[in-house]
Parts: sequence; C-alpha cells; structure tokens
Amino acid sequence: MTAPSVTALDASWRSWVAENVALGVPDGEIVAALRNAGHDPVAAAAEVERASAHPYLAAARRIAAEYGRAEALLDAYGQLRAADGGGLLERRRDVAPAEFFARYYHGHRPVVLQGLLDGSPAREWTFDELRRRFGDVTVEVMTGREADPDHAWRYDDHRTPMPFGSYLDLVAAGPSNDNYMVPRNENWRRDGLAGMREDIVPPAGIVPDDVLPEEMTLLLGPAGTVTPLHHDNMNILLCQVLGRKRVRLVPSFQRHLVYPRGGTFSHVDAESPDLSRFPDYASATVLETVLEPGEALFIPLGWWHWVRALDPAVTVSFHRFAVPGGNTYLSEPHATGAA
Repeated sequence: MTAPSVTALDASWRSWVAENVALGVPDGEIVAALRNAGHDPVAAAAEVERASAHPYLAAARRIAAEYGRAEALLDAYGQLRAADGGGLLERRRDVAPAEFFARYYHGHRPVVLQGLLDGSPAREWTFDELRRRFGDVTVEVMTGREADPDHAWRYDDHRTPMPFGSYLDLVAAGPSNDNYMVPRNENWRRDGLAGMREDIVPPAGIVPDDVLPEEMTLLLGPAGTVTPLHHDNMNILLCQVLGRKRVRLVPSFQRHLVYPRGGTFSHVDAESPDLSRFPDYASATVLETVLEPGEALFIPLGWWHWVRALDPAVTVSFHRFAVPGGNTYLSEPHATGAA
C-alpha cells in the first residue's frame, strides 16, 4: 500500500482513504500511512472511522468482494493454463489454417508463426529501396514523444506530416523513441504507399485475400522505439518485415495484475517494473520473445503486450482473419495500440 504524496487531508486523501477501506486494508495500516505522511494520527483515525461507517463504503465493499471473487476465478484459470503449457510462447512453422484457428485463435493463445511472410516481395525491402520508391510521399509521424510521458493519450498533439524520405533519414540517424510511425497515423491508407501494401501478401488461409487497407496497419521507426504495456480490443497478427523487436506478453485474464490505466494501458513499465509500487505484477505470467524478420506474432484480443525495437524496424499488422464461419471478434475501426 503506497499513500499519495500530498500534505493535507483534502479530497484526494479522503478518496485514498475510502479506496483502501473498500479494498479491506486494515485500519491500522491506513492510519500509519497517513501518520508517516505527516497527518495527525487522531484526525487520521477519525477519518478512517468515518469512512468505514459510511453507507457508500458498505456498497463499495460489496463491489470489491465481487471483484475479489472474479479475480480468484481468473487466478485459478491462469493456474490451469500454466499447467497446460500456458507459461510458454510457442514458435511454429507451417501451421495449417485449421490448426491455427482451433488451437490459437479460438484457443485464445499467442503464437509465433515462422516463415509466414515467405513469398511476399516485402521480404526483399531495404530502407534505401523504400526511400527510392516512396520518398516523396507525404506521411504522418508521431514526433516529440520523449518529452511527453503521456504521448500515447495525447496523440493528436504529436502528429507531424513530412516526406517519407525525410522520416527515413530520422530512422537512420540512430536509436530513438522520439519519432515513430504508428497505427493512428493511418499511413497504410495513403494512395502514395499503395505499392508498399501490394508488396505484402496476406498469409494464405489465415488472412483474407481481400483484406482492406483499414484492416491493416503500418509501424515503422528507428531502433529504440518503445510501445508501453497495453492491450488491443481485437485479435492482431503482427508481421515483422524488417528489423527485430523484443516483445513481452501478459495474458488477458491477468488484467488485475497489470494495474490498468486509461482502459487499455498499464501503469507498469514492463521493461523495468517497480514492484514496490506494483507488487501484484510479480505474480503475472510474462511471455517473452524476439520477433525476427519474416516472423509473425498472433496476439489474441485483450492480451497485454510491450514492445521495444532492437533495430530500425518495419512491422505490418492485420486485424481481420479468414475465420471459418466468420470473425468471432469484430474489428474495431482503429487499432488502439502500437508495436
């Protein structure tokens, strides 16, 4: 339990007291935390007593108990999945579509599919070739990310148009997390990049041949780009075209262990988690891999993922699948996260 760093028992402190009372933190621990923060222990004890007696807190405790039962069930499910190999990220080659959909898509399991881009002209790309073919096309890039820890939320403040060739110069300049072309830039829909789209052959039997530009995304950036721990509201097939990316995954059913923020993001820095602030994350199942060029990672709906580019990298993702009988999960208009 970590108390907020404020100096008066104002509304934010009272909210903090109410939250901890509702969660069942012992009264003595709450009072001790308030005392350690400089509050009068008598006043702190009186505030905790008032909160405990308030009818709103009684309702909150009932809700917290329901959440607790749900989390216990999810923990049991996680233990069952771990016993069934759920603690390992499979790497497979030549998986038939029928097995992919039965074991992974409907089984809600991530998997690395090797060689999935074999036969795509994009496997022959170089950054010099992309500059030669598309350098004059105006694209949009997220810039100034380093100065804004909340750039993922304030994305409209970071949109910057520039020639594709100029952006490739930034990519070549060296490792950086300041500039990144992400799904929200919607560059894949630009007519000037139609030739790039045509160089990506949808994986036969897994992605429909008639997949639309809005059902794909383009991610392109220098080494060092980081996508914080988050989840998407759809199934994603993340195809690595150029460069390598390190990926860490946490199961969707361990949401209560990742300290959600803003709905689809996490408070936890998955690269260097602060377990003093987020102790429950120590119990999370973290799957890790390095995605190599030509490989694809299937990320099921709701699975949390963190990504760091190890090299200048190009990634194409699909979020429409050739599911027998139709998509189980409908695609959202936009992918909310990036990789």
